[in-house]
Amino acid sequence: MAEVDLDMDQDLQRVRQLLRDADQLHVLQFWSELSADQRRALVRELLPLEPGGLKAHCEAACRAAAAPAPGAQRSLEPVPMETFGSVRRSDPELLSSWENQGWLQVSQSRVGVLLLAGGQGTRLGVDYPKGMYDVGLPSGKTLYQLQAERILKVQQLADSRHGTKCSVPWYIMTSEFTLSRTQSFFEQNQHFGLNPSNVVMFEQRMIPSVSFDGKILLQEKWKIATAPDGNGGLYAALEDNNVLEDMRSRGVEYLQVYCVDNILVKMADPLFIGFCLSKGADCGAKVVEKAYPSEPVGVVCRMGGVSQVVEYSEIGAETAELRGPEGELMFNAGNICIHFFTRNFLQEVAQKFKDELKPHVALKKIPFIDECGNKVTPSKANGIKMEKFVFDVFPFSRTFVVLEVPREEEFSPLKNAEGSKADNPSTVRNSLLTQHTRWAMSAGARLLNQYGNSVTTHTSDAAQVEISPLVSYSGEGLEELLRGRTLTTPLLLDQRKATELQSQHHH
Repeated sequence: MAEVDLDMDQDLQRVRQLLRDADQLHVLQFWSELSADQRRALVRELLPLEPGGLKAHCEAACRAAAAPAPGAQRSLEPVPMETFGSVRRSDPELLSSWENQGWLQVSQSRVGVLLLAGGQGTRLGVDYPKGMYDVGLPSGKTLYQLQAERILKVQQLADSRHGTKCSVPWYIMTSEFTLSRTQSFFEQNQHFGLNPSNVVMFEQRMIPSVSFDGKILLQEKWKIATAPDGNGGLYAALEDNNVLEDMRSRGVEYLQVYCVDNILVKMADPLFIGFCLSKGADCGAKVVEKAYPSEPVGVVCRMGGVSQVVEYSEIGAETAELRGPEGELMFNAGNICIHFFTRNFLQEVAQKFKDELKPHVALKKIPFIDECGNKVTPSKANGIKMEKFVFDVFPFSRTFVVLEVPREEEFSPLKNAEGSKADNPSTVRNSLLTQHTRWAMSAGARLLNQYGNSVTTHTSDAAQVEISPLVSYSGEGLEELLRGRTLTTPLLLDQRKATELQSQHHH
């Protein structure tokens, strides 16, 4: 027992010194009131912080919060045409050559996917990771399950094209908030049929939240208030957790990175991978055409000759309204957080550039413990979270490319609780059902609604078709099942139903 306390004493000395150097000794102000367990928890949380880093972090947060917001940018230019591709506007032969190249890489197990899943579902109003959310599909599948099944299907399609046994490893970046819940969810669901050794979870760093006068806020008397360091924390986390080493040992050369909340995301998308490779890119982004000039999405463009994402708030209304010769918006490449990276590029970022990423300031309402030990829930912003964004590395890329994809096929994010205007459970559910209805109709099915009337358009809410990713990854392979059939909606086309339809065909 004595040994433990000695250790504890030494650790406490180190922590005291660390806080003194960073001018943050107030963090220990309630020490005398804490139980042995609480003391241990607090020391354990503070030990990994670096004194120089802590001081610099608090000072930078203070400076950043005081700085004026960036004004409209003068030197914005659209992405140059030669680095741009479009699914809608390219001829089918070109599209299929990109796709073939992508399928080949997938079949050789050279492609991995990486999920950014460190955020809490606060705006959605749930206290569990967003990937566990069920948006109310007929199948009751969660976002995680849809994504897992798309990986299974991609592996299967690549294998049947190339006669291989490939795997697409799934790297999942969580945070202190989401790691254990995500792990147990995957275990309870047998990893949705994926090989558990190909699902690699790791944690991003948590960084202290700071008050406007540069002091670390306490969330409890024994716990500092922290937040994940933004999805740009990816680059430090890849290093901290030896993820790049894991990729190297598996022979993974290319990575598709995406956010958890997009219900339409194509996992390990062969077309995107092939497009990036055909352009010799080390880094790429998918974009969708902005719906209207003031749509609040970041825009992929160039600033001062460097590719980057400029946040909607930084563009300025006038620039957002600019149009080109055909009447199209000049800055209309909406960022949807689906990126391509080569492993070599990530290696370079992790080794050389990750400390050059500039944090973005978010002013937040952060509940805290005041000097008297009372818990305060602020009504207005009282603290600073410093976040990095995953796209902050674009400027370091040598060959950065952009692929424009149809929004209705690839982008519908779940951000807000039911009842809000957009990006809520109903809108994302409808996006998926509408997409699947479109697939069924173009495969030649005749659909009836629940009243027995013919569904003539796939946009009507009347038609509800859900197709399991295990049956079709992106609409392929449906003709032989559905052509010439009359089916009643709502229709759930899962593997059981598909087998049934197939056997009817053969009789």
